[in-house]
Amino acid sequence: MIVILGPTASGKTQLATQLAFHINGEIISADSRQVYRGMTIGTGKDLGEYTVEGEPIPYHLIDILDAGEKYNVSRFQQDVAEAIIQIESRTHVPILCGGTGLYIQAVLNNHQYTSVPVDEAVRAELEVHSHEVLVQLLNENPSEYSTLADTSTRKRTIRAIEIARYLRDNPLFQLPEAKPLEYTIFGLNPPVELRRKRITRRLLERLKNGLVEEVKGLLEQGISAEQLIYYGLEYKFVTGYLQGFYAYDEMVSKLETEIHRFAKRQMTYFRKMERDGLPIHWLDNSHRPDQWLHTILSTLNQPGFSHE
Repeated sequence: MIVILGPTASGKTQLATQLAFHINGEIISADSRQVYRGMTIGTGKDLGEYTVEGEPIPYHLIDILDAGEKYNVSRFQQDVAEAIIQIESRTHVPILCGGTGLYIQAVLNNHQYTSVPVDEAVRAELEVHSHEVLVQLLNENPSEYSTLADTSTRKRTIRAIEIARYLRDNPLFQLPEAKPLEYTIFGLNPPVELRRKRITRRLLERLKNGLVEEVKGLLEQGISAEQLIYYGLEYKFVTGYLQGFYAYDEMVSKLETEIHRFAKRQMTYFRKMERDGLPIHWLDNSHRPDQWLHTILSTLNQPGFSHE
């Protein structure tokens, strides 16, 4: 499998579809929100890019659930495994493309701990604590999972505690067998100023193309404001605007700031992936997309090239 990752507005989808066109590939979306139908503009599905020179590029894990349904890392791992089987049965190449680092790492590392069930009671108990207190609670009760735990956000730290407690209280629980996966990772990391310009331009385009109307339509379909806010970024702030919590210009300003912060967090996570032993071949920022494609094709064709 080939992996193409990068922060938002880095050009991942365009590069992945061009690559798929040249190597008989199929795209597997690694985006935690693109799985939802009706959430198109806000998640940046860019479905128009899945046609190259008149040829449709097959894609997976886009528009597979109704907005409001729950989706998680464990389900994503299962869905990717099924997609890979389908793609390889056609002798095509799976290309995992996206910016949700946690999901990508779970697939590449065959994270077994995602099979630990959710405990809503534990989550409700922990929800009242600050991020700092949660990290302290996790550290006070070390387990076999401690070194793997992601504590970058409150939500992920709560999940880490949930897993640690479950393993402690269920010593006979059997983790699923980890199966080796061959992969090559290529990364895009535009200069910060260029990334910021692209994010701003893309946000304005999405607003012009009906982002507010998309969120309003989801609310009218019966998706609760709480559910939309849970999806974060565009859906959180546009919902706030529609509820009267923000003026339009204030909403746009806050949303732009948060997307910039989100892109920075994405890069932080990708660096963590590297520290955790996942090699990322970063593509040269000074090159054009066609040169990136040439670099990838040349790298993959090198004699003796190692995927991992």
